[in-house]
Amino acid sequence: MSNVQQTYQLAQQQFADIGVDTETALNLLDKLPISMHCWQGDDVGGFEKGAGSLTGGIQATGNYPGKARTAVELRADLDKAMSLIPGKKRLNLHASYLESEHKVERNEIKPEHFANWVDWAKQNQLGLDFNPTYFSHPLSEEATLTHANKEIRDFWIEHGKACRKISKYFGKELGTASVMNIWIPDGSKDLVVDKFAPRQRLVESLDAIISEKIDPQYHIDAVESKLFGIGVESYTVGSNEFYATYAATRGTALCLDAGHFHPTESIADKISAVMPFIQHLLLHVSRPVRWDSDHVVLLDDETQAIANEIIRNQLFDRVHIGLDFFDASINRIAAWVIGTRNMQKALLKALLEPTAQLRQLENARDFTARLALLEEQKSLPWQAVWDMYCERHNVPVGRRWLDDVRGYEKTVLSQR
Repeated sequence: MSNVQQTYQLAQQQFADIGVDTETALNLLDKLPISMHCWQGDDVGGFEKGAGSLTGGIQATGNYPGKARTAVELRADLDKAMSLIPGKKRLNLHASYLESEHKVERNEIKPEHFANWVDWAKQNQLGLDFNPTYFSHPLSEEATLTHANKEIRDFWIEHGKACRKISKYFGKELGTASVMNIWIPDGSKDLVVDKFAPRQRLVESLDAIISEKIDPQYHIDAVESKLFGIGVESYTVGSNEFYATYAATRGTALCLDAGHFHPTESIADKISAVMPFIQHLLLHVSRPVRWDSDHVVLLDDETQAIANEIIRNQLFDRVHIGLDFFDASINRIAAWVIGTRNMQKALLKALLEPTAQLRQLENARDFTARLALLEEQKSLPWQAVWDMYCERHNVPVGRRWLDDVRGYEKTVLSQR
């Protein structure tokens, strides 16, 4: 018996003493896929022919060597990262990560431009999620779906429609629904007189994009809000109020990004606020520091609070968990591993909570015992259960995964 197994058995008994079955927790964790984001591997560059610099308030800071330059390199990097992460995973793609020998306009992208991604996903038994790319394009400099010029607006509407067909293709080919998330950078740096007209245009544009009904077993639409961004500090058309209302009235999923709100706001608290009104919720788990800076996810209070809300309310089939960070100042593969494993650890810790007992105490208004139990269970050996999970999935236990990343950096990344 390995040290991990011995330690796990001791932890298993300690959790059993408070009414928690660790095996049940591990089995449930296996059913909660994390959708990793492709853009961490290449600093949101994508693979469009003739693509320019990032725009739309998006920045990837740092110049750590070895970023992926092609889709082949990116998939290899993802393979390495996923080999160090236990459990079920998905991949979240942006439209700008298409593969074509020739330049393809965004309103003309087709499923065939993502065939290699689908083949790779099949080989790795992964689901794919998708995003239209409404930034880093000559026609996105002023606005996209809210542009006053109908021709430009129509271009971006056609892009959205084309992306929905690709998302449907993912769902059909892979047997799991693709969540397609719409985020646009439209807004204003300074004061705006007419805030209403752009929002009216956005409603019309979104309605046009989702006008074709698609079976939800293949495709789920989502819309994502933002408080502000670089270049849109004074006014963001797609605010939280706008998209929450849109999702509730149109039957789409709502995307909540942990970096898209005021620093004092927690998206964990918003989960139970919106779930009575929407069927599906998409989470972009990220970490802001001073703004929407998309730092690598930590196992911090906010991440834990998000996981607790999902598990305590048994939202397994209605909440889709994705990651959204892009740190170019550290090894990009390590960033994926750290962030994804931290999200999984938070989910596991939530699954190891004696939720039924805590709810009973709360209903009995025994707030003393509730607080005491919440605090005492924090000291229980959840790490031993996590180590057992890693061992069962044949991924490195503890920090040993870093040795694999360093080896890959030496033999692969340093040669780029």
